[in-house]
Amino acid sequence: MPLDFHELPKLRDSLSYCYIEHALVDRKDSAIEYIQKDGRVMVPIAALCVLMLGPGTSISHAAIKVLAENSCTILWVGEEMTRCYAQGLGETRKAYHLLRQAELLCDPASRERVVLNMYQTRFPGEMVAGAPLVQLRGMEGARVKAAYAATAKKYGVHWSGRQYNRGDWNDADPINRALSAANALLNGICHAAIVSGGYSTALGFIHTGRQLSFVYDIADLYKAEFTIPAAFQAVSETAQGFEKRAREICRERFREGKLLHRILPDIDRLLEIDEPSEDAMGEDPPSELWEELN
Repeated sequence: MPLDFHELPKLRDSLSYCYIEHALVDRKDSAIEYIQKDGRVMVPIAALCVLMLGPGTSISHAAIKVLAENSCTILWVGEEMTRCYAQGLGETRKAYHLLRQAELLCDPASRERVVLNMYQTRFPGEMVAGAPLVQLRGMEGARVKAAYAATAKKYGVHWSGRQYNRGDWNDADPINRALSAANALLNGICHAAIVSGGYSTALGFIHTGRQLSFVYDIADLYKAEFTIPAAFQAVSETAQGFEKRAREICRERFREGKLLHRILPDIDRLLEIDEPSEDAMGEDPPSELWEELN
């Protein structure tokens, strides 16, 4: 069987991603090279799925062209990959992940199954199968409130509930501002992972109606582990600059917990993704359909 170099790359078989900041990125033969004050580094891109460009990075037209030719996703992100500002070209020319996501969302039974998978991930050991969505949301609310209360007690921080005003950042108390800052970073890293995997950020299963609905679905899986303790720790350590401290703690926890390496496998499991067959992947272009129309 002839090889198809446009098939969906397997992240586990590739370099997965490369993050570059404060550098000039240019083409070097069939690779890219990034140049910093302390030297030059060649990056082979044939097996690179995602290139993340951080602050202070400039990239040449030639570099973008060779990345596109090798179907490498390009993301413009914040420091330490914790924001996702823009994206260019998916790492695959196939849409299997997106089509599977849409298929599961459009069928009420399969959507409910994905929601159950998400809740079982967040609340391991609890019996949620067969519970209606309203009951699951009630369980979620109780579990999250308990997580906030337990973390507040651990770090000795006063907690009166999750309250914030989208129109006035300073209206919230320190812990709520720290939580918002931490959650923004978590949303960013989930956003970057989702688009690099060929999924839609808008097609959410629990959250709906926004361009980042699926980002919120996935970010919720990790808040109790990462952002809630980071925010309370930050407020317990300093009375000033707690938002910045929360971001610093989050970055360290993300690295220690290997969060970016976990997100795509978790999504594949939640959506019950299997490797597609040749028939499922379809043809490019759809020649049979065009023949019928003509």
